Amino acid sequence: MTEEKLEPGGEDPAPGRYVRPQDIDNRSTLFQRFLWRIEALAWDLLYWERMKSRSAEEASDLGAKLMRRLGPLTAAHRTTLRNIRLAFPDWDEAGVNTVALRAWENVGRIAGEMPHLADFDPDRRDGRLVILGEERLEHIARSGRPAVIISGHFANWELVAAVLSRRLSNCQITYRAANNPFIDRRIARARYAYGVHVLTPKGAGTRDLMRALSRGRAVALMNDQKFNQGIPAPFFGHEAMTAPGPSRLALRYACPLIPVTTSRIGPARYCVTVHDPIEPPPGLEGALAVSDMVARINRFMEARIREAPEQWFWMHNRWPKEAWVKAGVMNSLRPGG
Repeated sequence: MTEEKLEPGGEDPAPGRYVRPQDIDNRSTLFQRFLWRIEALAWDLLYWERMKSRSAEEASDLGAKLMRRLGPLTAAHRTTLRNIRLAFPDWDEAGVNTVALRAWENVGRIAGEMPHLADFDPDRRDGRLVILGEERLEHIARSGRPAVIISGHFANWELVAAVLSRRLSNCQITYRAANNPFIDRRIARARYAYGVHVLTPKGAGTRDLMRALSRGRAVALMNDQKFNQGIPAPFFGHEAMTAPGPSRLALRYACPLIPVTTSRIGPARYCVTVHDPIEPPPGLEGALAVSDMVARINRFMEARIREAPEQWFWMHNRWPKEAWVKAGVMNSLRPGG
C-alpha cells in the first residue's frame, strides 16, 4: 500500500500521518484526474469557503436547507424511503417522508459544519460539545489495556473522532477515504487541525489495528453500515450483512467493546455519549461468540436509531434487496398510501 503523508511518520501510526490506499488512484485515467481537480476547485469555491465564511450555526442551517431540497432529487432518496418503511412498518407515509427530509437536513448540517470542526472543541466546555460517560474513556487511558470502540452514523459522527483523539492517546481510528484524492486530502487536513491525528483507511489497515491492540492501545471503527463480506444479523427484524471485525478483535484481545454515539441537542450543539461496554457472551467461543456479539451490536444500534431516527444515515443499502421485497417497500408508495 502506498501512503501519502501530511507529516513524516514512524513505524507506528503517528500524529499527522495521512494514509490513503492507492487502489482508486492507480486505476484512474488522466481524464479522471482532470475531473477530480475540477471537482476539488468547486469544493473550495462553492462549498468550503462559503460555509467557512459563516458561523457554525449559520453554516449548519444553510446546509440543512440545501439538502432538504436537493436530497429528494437524488437516487439515494428512494433508498432512504425504503429503509425507513422497512424499519418502521407501522408509520404512515407522512411520518416516513418527514423523517426522510429531516435525515437529509442532518446530512446537510454535517456538510455545513465540516469547515467549523475546530469550533466543536471537547476541551472548551462551552456547551457546543458535551461528553457523557467520559470517565469510561479515562478508565481505559489509565488501565493501559487495549479497547475496541465502535460508533455509528448518528448526528455529526465526525465529533466522535475528536473526543477519542483527545481522551485516548494514539487511539487508532478507521475512516473511509473519499474517491477524489484532492478532496480526501482536504478532509484529512480539517480533521488534523481538529485534533484527529491517527487515522487508518478502512479495509487497508487491519494490521495497524491489531498492532495497536497488541500494544495496549484503543482502536475505533464504525459498525452500523452494510459489509458485504460480513455475517447476517437481525436489524429491525430483517437480516443485514454486518461487519464482524470489531467483535472478533474484542474477543481475540479479551478487551472491552465500547459503543460511542453522537446526538444533536441544539443548533450546532451535540452530545457525545460513551456507553457501557457490550460484554462477551458467557460460555460461547469462536464463531458463535462473534455472531452473538454482532447481534448485540445491531440491537444497540437499532435502539439508538429509534431514539432519534432523523439523526441516522438512511441513505445507503443497509439491507439487501430481498429484505425490501419481503417488507413490501419496493414501491414509491405503499398500497393505499
